Amino acid sequence: MRTGTEEKTPILIRAQHVEDYLRRAFGDDARLIGLCDIAAPGEQGMKEFGYGKPVCIEFEAGGRRQSAVLSIMRGDKYGHQFYWDRAAILMFQNDASGRMEKHVRSIGLGYFDEDDALVPVIRPKEFFIVSEKAEGYDYYLDLERIRKGNFRPDDLEMAKRFARFLAGVHARKKDDADLYLRRVRNLIGASECIFGLVDAYPHPYEHFSPERFAALEKRIIDWRWKLRGFTHRLAEVHGDFHPWNILVRGPDQTRDFSVLDRSRGEWGEPADDVATMSINYLLFGLYEKPRLAGEFERLYLAFWETYLRESGDDEMLSVIAPFYVFRGLVIASPQWYPNHPLPVRQGLLRFLENVLEEGRFDCLNINKYME
Repeated sequence: MRTGTEEKTPILIRAQHVEDYLRRAFGDDARLIGLCDIAAPGEQGMKEFGYGKPVCIEFEAGGRRQSAVLSIMRGDKYGHQFYWDRAAILMFQNDASGRMEKHVRSIGLGYFDEDDALVPVIRPKEFFIVSEKAEGYDYYLDLERIRKGNFRPDDLEMAKRFARFLAGVHARKKDDADLYLRRVRNLIGASECIFGLVDAYPHPYEHFSPERFAALEKRIIDWRWKLRGFTHRLAEVHGDFHPWNILVRGPDQTRDFSVLDRSRGEWGEPADDVATMSINYLLFGLYEKPRLAGEFERLYLAFWETYLRESGDDEMLSVIAPFYVFRGLVIASPQWYPNHPLPVRQGLLRFLENVLEEGRFDCLNINKYME
């Protein structure tokens, strides 16, 4: 499976591949004149160049001789570990460079395929993905049914299946401390994570004052430094495992599920997935009472107990708090969830404040964080 960070064989830039690209990008009359190392502009006719070297291209198209430079980004620990990170930067440069005075103009955007052939991306406006269609219904509909009083014995088994699934996913580990630290930076500072979500709340927000938000962010910085000691925990993750991204199918007792919309990369902290699912049992439970109780408490406990048993990951309880803050900010958001009754929103916000105040999350006594 390609992850984007594995050791790669060098890309070899072959003259024939370059000429094929030029014809696809500039027309059938395009002709390669020569290639050269950018550091040795007088050298012509070289057949191969290694990954990462800028390459000078001399070619003719439309009856006009042109010179160009072919560049490839190297991966690094500064947010460029994956080829899609690097693609985003090159897409930006392709789109924006021509709008700046005196900046060299981009005349092509493309990618190397698995055979080192150059494939042009011509006049992109927007990118899209086409995925297979899975059967089933959104899992949140089961939670709505339970909230209306229709709890079934197999609902507990479904929560356990989710926990076993995540434990299996998280069993795949990766040794990459820099990538773990990047994921922590993203958790705190990315536009779609903690700081970005805080900025998206109304300002000032009548139900959570600027002073409370500032105090929350300061505590999060303390947790950032704590998490530096847990880089060994990097594991495969889903990244957005919640009831709206799970499709359930099949009759009672034999139900199965599919997952949608994997987010924020293949590798991360397993606590993110566990927080994402388990906080939704709290969300639905708060519609009934200001504390987690009844059937949603049973689901929450079944999920946690199964996950801890299957994964053996007791250490997660020492790192999960800031991930609960991230997910709590999402589901308490007046933009994303505008129809929450005020007590539900206040309960979620109170939870995400309190959960940061203990170094180890007490998963069996969640109501202590609801005070």
